Amino acid sequence: MNQARAERVGQMMQQELGGMIQTEVKDPRVGFVSITHIDVSRDLGWAKVFVSVLGPPEGALNSLEGLKSAASFLRGEVARRLGLRHAPQLDFRLDTSIVDSLRIQRLMKSLPDHDE
Repeated sequence: MNQARAERVGQMMQQELGGMIQTEVKDPRVGFVSITHIDVSRDLGWAKVFVSVLGPPEGALNSLEGLKSAASFLRGEVARRLGLRHAPQLDFRLDTSIVDSLRIQRLMKSLPDHDE
């Protein structure tokens, strides 16, 4: 399978999943979730869905569990809406890059200035 096709499918999935999570997932564990990136395998068998969750770390873990329980529903809807014969299995993962970058910025600001 073409890697460019897998990337296009990933982009379309990101748009569809983002809307579905906000409007159609009724699990109370799922808080304010945004999809930051989706890596789709070349054969379209798997999709790693990286999500960022607003709020405390325990809330992020709860949201992740809620998304994992809704994965089969979301997979079926993605297949139907995108016209895919077989939709990839969805593997939800927390994306900590935003939190990590904020931590690095705080550390950099705390360093003393050394003018040369």
